[in-house]
Amino acid sequence: MAQTISIGSTQLIDLLKAKLGRELKLFNEDGFKVDLEESPAGKFTFLAFRVSDSGTSGSTLEEAQNIFKHYLADTISDIILNHWEDILLKDIIKENYYYFGEDEKDLIYQYALQHINRDGQNSRDTLYWLSRKSRILQKLLDFLRYNNRIIIEGFIRFRLKEYIGELREAADRAVDDFLIDREYKEFVQLLKYFVDIQESKIEAVHVLIRGGGVFKLFDGSMQPVRSDYLEGYIIDLADNEINYEDLLISALITIAPKEITLHYKNKNSMSATLDTIKNVFAGRIKECQGCRLCASARKN
Repeated sequence: MAQTISIGSTQLIDLLKAKLGRELKLFNEDGFKVDLEESPAGKFTFLAFRVSDSGTSGSTLEEAQNIFKHYLADTISDIILNHWEDILLKDIIKENYYYFGEDEKDLIYQYALQHINRDGQNSRDTLYWLSRKSRILQKLLDFLRYNNRIIIEGFIRFRLKEYIGELREAADRAVDDFLIDREYKEFVQLLKYFVDIQESKIEAVHVLIRGGGVFKLFDGSMQPVRSDYLEGYIIDLADNEINYEDLLISALITIAPKEITLHYKNKNSMSATLDTIKNVFAGRIKECQGCRLCASARKN
């Protein structure tokens, strides 16, 4: 005896119909027939599917209904991950971080997408996405094994609590990223202010960065920068742990050169520091493409 399988939702019904329509064509080619009826019920819209055997499938009706449920679960899991997830994330951010402005919430949302690996640029992201889909698909199959009626919003809320928890965690981590980024930008603006009001002690400075972040400063004539230019810039080497990256930024701010040329062995080893220098001294930075100083850096 044929059974009716129905899906209810308040949104994305047209998308669901379109995706299922493609699946139904494959299903019909296998010798089955599926009748679709759409009906509203308050704020919900229901899609009712009635599966029957056309007599050419070679399978029982029960097998056909199980196959259709798998098609259905696969389609719903795709829609949850590729479309519903955006709605869920934005609702979580809106509910828990309502005190941020709309532009700030948009930035938090973008950070959250990175935490759930929605970049899709490498195999690790793809494997993570497939893992999440597999878990949602299995939950759907377990539910549809004993139920012929599913309301997607209710299923997500009550059956995908672990998945929702992952989205909440991604949103929390995204807020941390946003706050750190905002503090960094405010810090850079403050440093830029110091540089702008500072009188340049040297017209041009060459920065040689060696292994471990150790650096040397040279003037435009390729002579070491004299210590008197750094008057007041004193470090107690005996009692303090040296952070060369902080020292470099502080030294450059103290000198406030109009032009800075960077020479280094490995850009990646100090990428964050170099980015900060480029942001603070915007318009003053040059990167050497190869000279005797660069060669000196490579030897160390």
